[in-house]
Amino acid sequence: MAVKKREPWKALDPYRGKEFTTEWPTFPQLIKINVERFGNNPCFTDFEGENGAKQTLTYNQAYEKIQNVAKWLIENGIQKGDHVAVTGKNSPEWAIAYLATMVASATVIPIDYALKENETQNLINASEPKIIFVDEEKFDSIKKNNPNAKIVSLSPKKDENHLYNLKASADVAFNEPVTPDDNAVILFTSGTTGVPKGVMLTHQNLISDAYIAQTQLLILPTDTFYALLPIHHAYTMQAAFICPLTVGAEIVFGKSMSVSRLMKELNEGHITLMLGVPLLYNKLISGIRKGIKEKGAIVSGVMSFLMGLSYIIKKLTGINPGKVFFKPVLKQANISTLRVAICGGGPLASSVFKTYNAMGINFIQGYGLTETSPIIALNPLEKFKIESVGRSFEPYAQIKILNPDGDGIGEIAAKGPMVMKGYYKMPEETAKMFTEDGWFKTGDLGKIDREYYVTLCGRAKNMIVTSGGKNVYPEEIEDAFQLCDDIQQIVVQGYTTKEDETSEEIEALIYPSDSAYEALGQKREEDFNSAQINQRIQNEVSKVNKTLQPYARITRITILENPLEMTTTKKIKRNYKK
Repeated sequence: MAVKKREPWKALDPYRGKEFTTEWPTFPQLIKINVERFGNNPCFTDFEGENGAKQTLTYNQAYEKIQNVAKWLIENGIQKGDHVAVTGKNSPEWAIAYLATMVASATVIPIDYALKENETQNLINASEPKIIFVDEEKFDSIKKNNPNAKIVSLSPKKDENHLYNLKASADVAFNEPVTPDDNAVILFTSGTTGVPKGVMLTHQNLISDAYIAQTQLLILPTDTFYALLPIHHAYTMQAAFICPLTVGAEIVFGKSMSVSRLMKELNEGHITLMLGVPLLYNKLISGIRKGIKEKGAIVSGVMSFLMGLSYIIKKLTGINPGKVFFKPVLKQANISTLRVAICGGGPLASSVFKTYNAMGINFIQGYGLTETSPIIALNPLEKFKIESVGRSFEPYAQIKILNPDGDGIGEIAAKGPMVMKGYYKMPEETAKMFTEDGWFKTGDLGKIDREYYVTLCGRAKNMIVTSGGKNVYPEEIEDAFQLCDDIQQIVVQGYTTKEDETSEEIEALIYPSDSAYEALGQKREEDFNSAQINQRIQNEVSKVNKTLQPYARITRITILENPLEMTTTKKIKRNYKK
């Protein structure tokens, strides 16, 4: 039986038949509706004013700039369906360029600003944008490498080319309007060689996902979202940019994860909704736990008791007393105004999930992929399951398990209006991702219960098969180390021995934390793999091993001298060698 949910799209009913006639509006239509509904609400905020001062554009002010840039784009040759690239740090200018491109009936190509010059150029070559919006650090190099494209600065440091200075010289007629099935964005993978894979997401894909996700998370016009993770990524783009736009909420753009800047923006921005990845939330909670421990055993014991009591009360009654119990702690961490924290980009350890909820922060996890716009499951605040990455959006979208084993584990497949149109100029690659009856194959392994809650096990390609024929999911083992202060990075993989090359045992590649060396009075650069550090890490591994099934226990550890490469959303790239 389908679970009854909110229907947030009902707010659009007064505009149906007037501003739009399709099931879902396009971005240009949504922007126009927003201005009528929320014109004086704060829209885009950053801390780039004089001496780091806060500066804000209302929805009316943002709309004026969007219109100016859209008309300039059209006057400078942009036609319906043309590509316009945007690459830069999170900022109101980035958002204006993104939305203005759509108002001009063109397609946005968001490019990861952290890519190397050759990687960026590879994506530009693949997407062939006519105009490129870029921040000041890469302005000159992109201009030099792309003489046939117009280059516009997202930063006022290039005053003569700054986005806010763009205006059409005369009254410009808008291009033919886009339809919900037209491409809104193409999100490319960061391929350094060959042809990168571009995920084509339509206006319907992105806007339907924004509204359907709200069936399981109530967001309000009074909310303030914190867009800290790179906005080119589908997760941030949807959860901290598009979703808040649908309700007239404020978006604060963060440009750096430096602790001082993060604390300032959390405090002065009065953030109520924040999204992050496990690494970010682990760092925050580790700092809080460290502060509590420093107050002594008695205080630490009392706080631990209150956390347990708070969590039980919330689970039994739905009321969370943690905000009262831990007000001074939350205030010191600059998260006292936080109403909801959302985690994506990978499973979070249950202990971290539980700690945030116990301290008064409604903490939820979501699940999805770029190809699904990206959210296809979300844990509802009212009825979350700590072991789950979220509940599917039945009946508006569906998830099922393909070829489940005896434990119900198989490949997760999805169907719904948020599933991509396909890969850009790759029909064969697109076809491989769908079943014959139209289900999108995620490549993730998991299971789903009777209430549609999804439990994620890991990526199919990462699965390890042991000598006993047991399937081991590396991500589940890695999650058990998320609150281990001695380990900064861990990757679990299979390895074979000369005696038996047909089955795998479990190895952990570990990059110890600075604090592990400091506790031993050692320096990493002098002896990264000393006997003492090896033993200290082995002790941590042994503790976790005791909680695992015998076949899933780590039998070999390798201490790493250098950290593993990470993506801009702080996930470790699994490009190591077995």
